[in-house]
Amino acid sequence: MKTLLAYFFLFQIFVSSVGAQNADSLYQLADRYNERFTSKFYYNATNVQAVNDSHCFVYMTQTPKGKEFYLIDPEQKTQRNVFDQERLATSLSKVLDKKTDAYNLPFRQIRLSDRRDSIFFRVETTDYYALLTDYEVSKNPVQSFREEPYWGNVFKEDSRERVPSPDGKKEAYISEGNLWVEDKETGNIRKLSNDGSPYEYYSSNIYWSPDSRKIVCCKYRPGGDRKLLLISSSPKDQLQPETETYDYLKPGDALPVRRPVAFLLDEEKVIHFDVPDVDSQYDLTNIKWNKKSDFFTFDFNKRGHQQFIVYAGDVHSGAMRPVVNEENPTFIYYYNLYQYWFKESDELLWISERDGWRHIYLYDVPSGKVKEQLTKGDWVVKTIVNVDEKKRRILFKACGMDKNEDPYLEKYYTLDIRSGKITPLTPENAHHNVTFSQDHRYMFDVYSRVDLPPALVIRSVEDGGKIVYKPAMQPDISGVTASGWRMPEVFSAKGRDGETDIWGMIIRPSNFDPTKKYPVIEYIYAGPHDSHVPKSFAVEYRPSALAELGFITVMIDGMGTANRSKAFHDVCWKNLKDAGFPDRIAWIKAAAEKYPEMDIERMGIYGVSAGGQNTMWGLLSYPDFYKVGVASCGCYDNRMDKIWWNEQWLGYPIGKEYEENSNVENAHLLKGKLMLILGEMDNNVDPSSTLQLVDKLIKHDKEFEFVMLPGARHTLGEKYGERKRRDFFMKHLLNVKATEWNSKNSK
Repeated sequence: MKTLLAYFFLFQIFVSSVGAQNADSLYQLADRYNERFTSKFYYNATNVQAVNDSHCFVYMTQTPKGKEFYLIDPEQKTQRNVFDQERLATSLSKVLDKKTDAYNLPFRQIRLSDRRDSIFFRVETTDYYALLTDYEVSKNPVQSFREEPYWGNVFKEDSRERVPSPDGKKEAYISEGNLWVEDKETGNIRKLSNDGSPYEYYSSNIYWSPDSRKIVCCKYRPGGDRKLLLISSSPKDQLQPETETYDYLKPGDALPVRRPVAFLLDEEKVIHFDVPDVDSQYDLTNIKWNKKSDFFTFDFNKRGHQQFIVYAGDVHSGAMRPVVNEENPTFIYYYNLYQYWFKESDELLWISERDGWRHIYLYDVPSGKVKEQLTKGDWVVKTIVNVDEKKRRILFKACGMDKNEDPYLEKYYTLDIRSGKITPLTPENAHHNVTFSQDHRYMFDVYSRVDLPPALVIRSVEDGGKIVYKPAMQPDISGVTASGWRMPEVFSAKGRDGETDIWGMIIRPSNFDPTKKYPVIEYIYAGPHDSHVPKSFAVEYRPSALAELGFITVMIDGMGTANRSKAFHDVCWKNLKDAGFPDRIAWIKAAAEKYPEMDIERMGIYGVSAGGQNTMWGLLSYPDFYKVGVASCGCYDNRMDKIWWNEQWLGYPIGKEYEENSNVENAHLLKGKLMLILGEMDNNVDPSSTLQLVDKLIKHDKEFEFVMLPGARHTLGEKYGERKRRDFFMKHLLNVKATEWNSKNSK
């Protein structure tokens, strides 16, 4: 008996050792994914830009030498290097005071200047200006871009910033909460308003009429003042912790109220426009005058996002009328609204989902009535690219028009407003990433699919998308495939209703063996603001390296996400916990039925942000399907997250739906294996959202792992979190012991 036990323990040690060795080799495969595969993908076009005042395009590409920059002239049908990279590297070496590799230039960003002969390079932390004519680099930085939080109070009580009138004869400004105007010719100063106060004042957004005789300015009442306080435990520049504070309104918080007021300078008249439900506004924005200066328009987004009105205010009568009144019983995704005001006629282009699909409508502005619905059908207009008023032609991007293809593939079309004729410009069964020349005559089209390598072509918009030039230097994946890379598979199956096609992709490891069984891991992001499964070709997608550890990874767009019908999208309404799971599970089961190598008895899931919330719901709602999950920086209770995203989908006023969709309130349902990852300095989703979930899990005596990353922002996990996630999946889905990292990294 003792002998048998000894053999048993020796066997266990042997298995553990083999598992650890196997894990080490698999981790090396995953860590070297870029080196093994991605770095060998040559001649694809990235960072494509149109050159000003010409029909040319410039782009960056990876070649066997490194990064190179090319210029294409579609009229001359030529392709050449934009500049002498060797000379540029020599100049940069002097400027940066360190050797610069000509084919690994330290460019984070490249953008064309307003001058045709020059280009801006974002080099490390500074912008530099390079002349294309002599390729010299000077140390004349252009203004750096700075990202600001998109929530919070952007108005100030007192702003002495002066706004000049169109004729340049007057300047308007805000002082002590009131509007003032100075006549630049006489020096005379007039106080136009007297009712501004520290509690309700005129904002610094001042809108002059084209005739310089009128002004619209909003009287502004501040809203809530909620702050997000973050504590950096381990700052880089000092020992003691630091704090950061951000404006951060949450669902249900008081919002600012804006009331438009018109000032008629010649008549010394003030008109306070009476906006219906003005106190229930989410926002009042986009103020603009018509050419005749007799009325102005503005957008009124009613809180709850079920009504969006474009109003016109007549400055002679003081009357207000709706030009567009968009209403929906579920939600209007206001970020996706589009309007184009014709310059040569009293018409407006508008995009709406009112017939169940996203389409273009032509409005008559004076009457506020629809003249014509310009596009129709079971497909989606993504955006309008350009409007040619003289030709009465619209250039637009759409998806789903070709019925035998993936409905998410983006294609381009022109629409003749007079005849209603739609002309396809990009007929290939592919996703078309297009950059247009400045005059929209030519289009640089990089078309591909997840399972179709890219092609580069230049098309003529005027000739219905005819290919006028195909560069000889085309994307090349031969080195990638020769290294053993496997192309992902596009897969579709029926959703929960047995009728609707659900689309996604399958990624297998490079050493895939169809005779073996592989655990399956879904990378999930079900944010309703978009669809999220990639459609363009790439050598590496987010879960590609993870698959190298011995998993099959999948990505799916289920119901509740965008870019399909309104009914498809509406599944998310006050129901974020749904996350398309019934469709995702049906899709995965259909894939596993076709491919027996997919072992969905060992099913994992992970995601970040909304994907973190989705991951948690997968474990809570479908514990018999999703067994292991890693959730990062999730908005686990939507009452804790930023106002705009959460009221958009869960509505206003705050109702029972917020509690019903809360991972925190439902934490007691946890059965599977869970890891939570949190960035300590997350200024996107309040870190307390994760910590409150941790608190509830502890109170319910649940077992889980928790990783907090000091100094990290809104993140999937960075390098350390990625390692922890891999270890977690290896342990619980492959039963493989993780690498002994402390011993390995102790040298």
